[in-house]
Amino acid sequence: MSKDVVVLTDANWKAEVSEAAGPVLVDFWAEWCAPCRMIGPAVEALAATYKGRVKVGKLNVDDNPEVSQAFGIRSIPTLLVLREGKVVEQLVGAVPQAQIAAMLDAQLESVGVEARRA
Repeated sequence: MSKDVVVLTDANWKAEVSEAAGPVLVDFWAEWCAPCRMIGPAVEALAATYKGRVKVGKLNVDDNPEVSQAFGIRSIPTLLVLREGKVVEQLVGAVPQAQIAAMLDAQLESVGVEARRA
């Protein structure tokens, strides 16, 4: 996993996501999930592209049931964008990297942060 991606857990969720200063993209995934493995490289690439503007993390649903249940995650991969611990955007399934980037750009633009991708 890329050094730009934060490994999220039930234990560090509050510090890494709920108390984060800006938007956080969370990829809910599992090792056995083929679509999760398909979008993994896209999530890692976006973590590098949006570094300093969007925190990107991955949460393994099998290892972290508390957060997964709290957000009602029933299908994976599920991508959530959270601000101040609240969900502001959601995508479910193996979506293209461009679609995820467009979602992040819209969120950044809504708060006046430069959203242009490198």
